Amino acid sequence: MVDLSVKIGRTHLKNPIMPASGCFSTDIAQIVDVNRLGALVAKTVSREYRIGNPPPRVAELECGMINSIGLPTKGIEYFLEHQVPDYARFTPPLVGSISATTAEDFEAMTREVGGHPDVDVVEVNISCPTRNPGGGNFAMHEDHTFNVVKRIRSATDKPVWVKLSPNAGDVVAIGQAAESAGADALVVSNTLLGLKINIDTFRPAIGNKFGGISGPGVKPIIMRMVHQVSQKVKIPVIGCGGIVKVEDVVEYMLAGASAVMLGYLIFRNPSALTGMIDDLEAWCQSRGFARVADLTGAMIDDKIAETFDAAAAPIGQGHKTFVLSAAE
Repeated sequence: MVDLSVKIGRTHLKNPIMPASGCFSTDIAQIVDVNRLGALVAKTVSREYRIGNPPPRVAELECGMINSIGLPTKGIEYFLEHQVPDYARFTPPLVGSISATTAEDFEAMTREVGGHPDVDVVEVNISCPTRNPGGGNFAMHEDHTFNVVKRIRSATDKPVWVKLSPNAGDVVAIGQAAESAGADALVVSNTLLGLKINIDTFRPAIGNKFGGISGPGVKPIIMRMVHQVSQKVKIPVIGCGGIVKVEDVVEYMLAGASAVMLGYLIFRNPSALTGMIDDLEAWCQSRGFARVADLTGAMIDDKIAETFDAAAAPIGQGHKTFVLSAAE
């Protein structure tokens, strides 16, 4: 047996697999046993009813998809009165995800959502690229991040997970600011802002012009950010971006993630949520890992030789020479 359990700060997960916000609802319970998941992450909710962005909202890319849904929601009251009790039917911890346009409202919403007895974690989505595509999200600036997270931290005793933006100039500095303000964990990351043009109409393929890119194409970018952030903070990092197979989960954990969130893959195959748990256990068994947590940060990070040092070294010193036969 492999111990798949992980700890995200004060939150214990039976395994490191969970859905990303906006990619999951309790309807998926008709297809898979959601009680097997490490956690359930609800779709981001705002205070007021939001209809979302104009269609088209989703377009396919060679490397994944681009979307601009616009955080449609029935509002916080509906979420607390109807959706949270629906989630409470299941056993994994519930992560309530919130978004707001002001620090004051983030603080107030945190108090309300965090105050619900069936919400175990508050994820603060301070980084949605399609809510304000031109920039200006809290996660784009260190001081904005620190100020809003500090107010959020003061509003609840529940664990707070801060979702970062890959569109920030220095995501490491943003992560450090969130940690300094009291975040319990960091979700790295939201989608990467992009543009796709319909060459038949000459118009943007997305009704809101810009959209968030997700899927395999963004994985190396987010992987780099996960590694860099995890090296500079002491709180757990949750990897999110482009996971489609178990090897991707392993990569994220080796890079420094303590757990992962699946998004794009759920749209292709919802049953992959629990299938990934089985695949991860099988992978650990095949490699002799008794605890999946031992993968976190286990990447071998050798010192990189300067180019001129490697070039000056005699053959067999500083680099290796490989000879392949024609058959190979």
